Amino acid sequence: MKKIKIETNRSRHQYDIEIGSDQLKISAEWARKCLPNKSKKIALVSNKKVFGLYGEAVKKSFENEGVEVCTFLMADGERYKSFRTFEKTLKFFAQNKLLRTDAVVALGGGVVGDLAGFAAATYLRGVAFLQIPTTLVAMIDSSVGGKTGVNTEFGKNLIGAFYQPNGVLIDVETLKTLPRRELGAGFCEAIKQGAIADKKLFARTDEFLEKFSLYKFKNYYPREEFISQLQDLIHAQVDFKARIVMQDEKESPERVDNKSRKILNFGHTLAHALEKVTDYKRFKHGEAVGYGMIFAAQISNEIGIFDKSELKVLNEAVQRVGILPKLDGINPERVLEAFSFDKKVVDDSLQWILLEKIGAPIIHRNKDVPPTLLAKLLKEFLGK
Repeated sequence: MKKIKIETNRSRHQYDIEIGSDQLKISAEWARKCLPNKSKKIALVSNKKVFGLYGEAVKKSFENEGVEVCTFLMADGERYKSFRTFEKTLKFFAQNKLLRTDAVVALGGGVVGDLAGFAAATYLRGVAFLQIPTTLVAMIDSSVGGKTGVNTEFGKNLIGAFYQPNGVLIDVETLKTLPRRELGAGFCEAIKQGAIADKKLFARTDEFLEKFSLYKFKNYYPREEFISQLQDLIHAQVDFKARIVMQDEKESPERVDNKSRKILNFGHTLAHALEKVTDYKRFKHGEAVGYGMIFAAQISNEIGIFDKSELKVLNEAVQRVGILPKLDGINPERVLEAFSFDKKVVDDSLQWILLEKIGAPIIHRNKDVPPTLLAKLLKEFLGK
């Protein structure tokens, strides 16, 4: 078991992220260490597919400790991270008489974690919240740092709250059952973090992908070497994000340095726009980030701050995750319009996260990227 301690710089909230293998059967023991009160009841938020795989193990663990478990299963998919599902979740909490001394446990990917966290943040003005992420994206990204929220017609994650969990339990065994596309989406996020962290984390992620094909992923699980390297990689990924979050918990709008939490949005400007204009149906989030990274790197190259050789290296890393969904039929004008709803718009100017080199992100205001160049590159990128 590996452990990373989080202490945020503003709220002074502390919690641990624990990373191990075959941990779900003792999830109640872990929860008891994390929770401030001896909760008599938990609301377990998941979806049907994940609960069918892992829900009974988690539920049994809590029930064996004398904790009542009420289960809310939301529909699976980014489009269900909505106000409507959020309202249903709050109603479920109320109907089951959840108290402030009780807790919410999210078991699933980023969609489940984001929505359950937002519900926990708002129900009774805040109840304890635990994350058990079961996808790679959730493990290394969305479960770390306290961002919660829902999608709306205006854009992705524009409504939400910063609400830190009381603990995060990562069990790498859950990745064994992930479909290859979900794994690919997760490793796109891992490449993204390597690209903005340093060349060491980038190379480590790329080498892991080269050594362990995602098409044979579950076949590697009997090998101790694989489990060890997987845990080490996830630990390194989480540690990087944790260090960023701890010194810029709420993504200060004024910060433009390369340690700002904004840098974690590398690749996300185009990614969120692609998800929005396709109604969150065509792309897994990480797949959209894969395209977003390459597009941001191309902008970086076009304005003369990112070498073409490094662009090639980044392209090759993204290609290792497999073929991404096609971009055909996407209207560049709708994508450009979606940019205006991006969370990184400050003083009417979108802030682009670009690269000077791998491991060296830089925040550029939109005015530094000529609109004509942006439109030209986007049309070329979308094949128009």
